[in-house]
Amino acid sequence: MSASKFVLAQRALLAALGVLGGGMAAGAADLGGGCCADLEERIAELEATTAKKGNRKVSLTISGWVNEAVFFWDDGTERNAYTGTNSLEQSRVKFTGDAKLDAGWSAGYVLELGINSHASNKWDQDNINSSSDGTAGVRKSNWYLKSKTLGKLTVGLDGAATYHLLDDADGVNTRNYADAEAAAVAQGSFFLRSADGSLNGLRWSDVLRGINNGTPGQNTRRNVVRYDSPEIMGFVGTASWGEDDMWGLALTYKDSWGDFRVLGKVGYEHNGDEGVSACNKIGSGMDCEWWGAAGTILHAPTGLYAYGGYGEQNDHSESKFDPAANDQDRMWFLQAGIERKFAALGKTTVFGEYRKDDAGSNLDKSFTSGGVGGYVHGSDMTFLAAGAVQTIEAAAMDVYVIYRHGEGDTSNSGGAKVNLEDFDMVMTGARIQF
Repeated sequence: MSASKFVLAQRALLAALGVLGGGMAAGAADLGGGCCADLEERIAELEATTAKKGNRKVSLTISGWVNEAVFFWDDGTERNAYTGTNSLEQSRVKFTGDAKLDAGWSAGYVLELGINSHASNKWDQDNINSSSDGTAGVRKSNWYLKSKTLGKLTVGLDGAATYHLLDDADGVNTRNYADAEAAAVAQGSFFLRSADGSLNGLRWSDVLRGINNGTPGQNTRRNVVRYDSPEIMGFVGTASWGEDDMWGLALTYKDSWGDFRVLGKVGYEHNGDEGVSACNKIGSGMDCEWWGAAGTILHAPTGLYAYGGYGEQNDHSESKFDPAANDQDRMWFLQAGIERKFAALGKTTVFGEYRKDDAGSNLDKSFTSGGVGGYVHGSDMTFLAAGAVQTIEAAAMDVYVIYRHGEGDTSNSGGAKVNLEDFDMVMTGARIQF
């Protein structure tokens, strides 16, 4: 029974007691008249502590999670351990609501806030603190109209058509801990260390490309008008437009094939916006496009699965600014493992992972090596990972431990090439939902 219904029931009981004869009233008087006053006081306390919403027509649901971990890292010369929020899927609180318009239509809203107690994607070798620590930011703010037969129309801050396109094709419980962009997020703000042990002033995020978290093939949250079709034979189509001149299309497929569970996503997006959603910070006449495809197939009886995908970004405005620029960024990855309920606690997911990046130019970042300077022209990066995620169903909690390794080289427009020190990280923590 909800708190409001409980309060109404208590008041009804009091009214019923009042209808009874004077004998009851006299009995109450004999007790000094304190019983009902005490009950009214308890009811007032209950009303004061009950969560309320603005009206009775639109529902209110509060959900979210807290995701904190310890990160042990080694860049070949220096090593340390930091503790804070896992920025791959930061802590957050989400408010959602829905109102039924008639049998087939509803209207609703989403308001989601991200919480940065101590953001892991802002750390580097010299500084563990950042201006984002202890802050909250708006992740989503939108309203929608939804029809069972016509689909869903959303207006406001929400995911674009290719938002988390590769990540959301992860059909197992590595989605929040080791998805397609996890490698880039884990060490993105750390400085690159050359093989001779020196820091060259670049961060991993300067050489890894992609409009969202150094991962080509997908977008982030934007101010858009978005349409999601109803599900038809396992397929859902998505289209979005916004941010002055950004549009995209995506297709999602989810179904079971006998003993196999299948999830797949593919999408394309184009950006001509020269403002906040630019692919780079130079030149004019923004012309950037990207596409990606990813999927998961899981054998239900054994729990064996494979998850992989490919992403590509072409920033044509770079080659317009400098014909010698490498305007193509490519990435592919493969993860395989097993997900089964080995113990009563909940499902266990054990996995291994490989990611390969062939990233192009970044005209906004430059470095000098051996007396040769120039902007970042390209990089060849390899990432390896392995880990385990244990679900604790009774607490809506996941506990995880993951090892990541990064290696590669980068070059500049002057022709200088720098081999990089390997970067290793072990992260262990937990995400608890509410």
